[in-house]
Parts: sequence; C-alpha cells; structure tokens
Amino acid sequence: MITELRIPVIAAPMAGGVSTPELVAAVGGAGGFGFLAAGYLTPEALADQIARTRELSATPFGVNLFVPGPAGHADVDSYRQHLRAETERYGVELGEPRWDDDHCRAKLDLALAQRVPVVSFTFGCPDEDVVRKVHEAGAQAVVTVTTPAEARAAVRAGADAVCVQGAEAGGHRGVFHDDGISPGGGELIGTLAALRLVTAAVQVPVIAAGGLVTGADVAAVLAAGATAAQLGTAFLGCPEAGTQPTHRAALRDTARGTALTRSFTGRPARGLVNRFLLDHSAHAPAAYPQLHHLTKPLRAAASRADDPEAMSLWAGQTYSLAESMPAGELLSRIHRDAREALSAAADRLSRRQR
Repeated sequence: MITELRIPVIAAPMAGGVSTPELVAAVGGAGGFGFLAAGYLTPEALADQIARTRELSATPFGVNLFVPGPAGHADVDSYRQHLRAETERYGVELGEPRWDDDHCRAKLDLALAQRVPVVSFTFGCPDEDVVRKVHEAGAQAVVTVTTPAEARAAVRAGADAVCVQGAEAGGHRGVFHDDGISPGGGELIGTLAALRLVTAAVQVPVIAAGGLVTGADVAAVLAAGATAAQLGTAFLGCPEAGTQPTHRAALRDTARGTALTRSFTGRPARGLVNRFLLDHSAHAPAAYPQLHHLTKPLRAAASRADDPEAMSLWAGQTYSLAESMPAGELLSRIHRDAREALSAAADRLSRRQR
C-alpha cells in the first residue's frame, strides 16, 4: 500500500484535531496517502471519522494509534505547585494527572473491523501479537522509530514498514523509552542521518519524517533511500486541517523558532517557542500521559482566550517554509517541485561527468 503511491507523500497523523477526514481525503484523492490520528479520540469519535473519510473519498487511508506506556504512579506534585501561577492567570483548576491507555486496544479492534488497510503505531513498539492481529485482518503495520535499534525492534515485532522520525519533526517524539534527561528523550538524530542509518539496519520499506516541507525536501529523502516522505507541518496551514486559528496565526511568526519540551504533556515534543515552554520546560518531569491530563485545562483556557503563550503549538523546525493552500494543490506543488529538484540534481551530476 505505502510502496504503491502515485505521489510518495504521506500526510502525517496529527492528534488533537489537526488531522481531519477532510485533510486525509484531500491528500488521498490527490495521489498521496493520509492518516487519521486516533490519539486522544474515543473509539466512537474514531468510528465517526472513519465513516466521514469514506464518505468524502474512496481512496485508502490509515489510522495511527498511541502505544500505551507502562502503568504506574508518576510524581507530579512539584510540577503541580510550579504551575500554580498559571491556574491563577487563566482562572482554571489543573486536571487530574492520571495514566490511561488511550483506548488503544478498542481503537485497534475498531480500525481492523472497519478494514482500514494501514495501522501505524507511535510512542512505542506494539507487541508481536498485536502486529499479528493486524496481519490477520489483512492490514499492514507501520511503526514510528527514531533510531536503528528501535527500527530493528519494530521489524522483530513484525512491522511491514517503519517511519523514521528525525529530530527536526514537530509534535511528539516517537521514542520508545523516554530517558527523562535529554530534551528529546534520547539520542537526537537528524532526518537524513536517521534515514541512512535505519535503511542500513532493516530490510523493510522506510518512510522518512521530520522537517520535510518542500518538494526539494521530499526529493532529498527519496534519493537517500526512503520509500515515501511523511509531512505534518506542511499541511498545518491547509484549510482542510483542523489547526486552531491561534495556532495558524502563530505559525506566521517566523521569529519564534521551535524547541523540544515536556512542559505540556510529559513527553518530549517540538513546538513553537512561547512563554509556557520557556517558563516550565526545565521543571517538567517525564510523565506521560499524566502531564497531558494535568495541563489540559490550562491549554484549553489559553485557546479560548486566543492566547498562544500557553498553547502547545506543535511545529517542525522548517515551519517558516510551509505555505497555506488547499491540500490537493499543495500536494501537486510538492510533487512538481520534487521532480524538478531530482532533475536538477541529475543535470548537475551529468555536467560533472562531461
């Protein structure tokens, strides 16, 4: 499925409402492939999104699931106290810092019952029995990885393909185990370097993700061995995306830059630099999803107030290069520019041989 795309570009799953059936259908209809982001959705809401996507387009699409981490108690009391001024600023109480599995098994069962052809996993490696279940339903399994070691583990579990996520990527890092120390939860490897290392380590198709916005970016990873390029930030400005208006406006501020932080959810993620990220990153523990639930009321209050300074404004390092246009038009432009970039590179190589 992933290896047979007319345009080898995938719209990344972006949880929290950004990935919509409209975006997935538009990308698929234009020749690419889109993922619905099941993270944070109830099984019922996911069922509605699957149905809506199929109403809009007959093209295949995938569903992305969060792999739940180990259950257990996370000490977030000191961070709770650290956020006291934020609760006063926005006039809300903090949420309950609880662990949950994000209804992962129920949503997997739903996706397979609905004959979704590709199921991808992030935040960890699914067990072999989970991947076997995907295969028994006639679907393919893709696992997000950040290192060659994670890629090898995914292949041992039966993954049909891996999506290698470079350090430039916006949103949550897909590391299997957050070390709780380094900003990215583990070794930070750029997209091209990670792609080359992973393609040398495993013999399955490799999708490249992280900082890819333009056609030239897509050309670069295809030339380096990727089967397809997965783009997220590039689609944030599309009218079909569910990007919040405050987030859209912040993306136009090219001076903000991006940084990695655990301050919003307890898991390393890259977003636009704002006051909350600067004030709280150094104090946030590695405690996902506990911190996600703890800060959710604050983030919601900031969104209601149209205040970007306490919202999780996920974006990749190259966000300033993204353009706002309909998804189908954007995909066509990326495809054209990628072909031109590869042709120009071939011409330069040919001239040097003359």
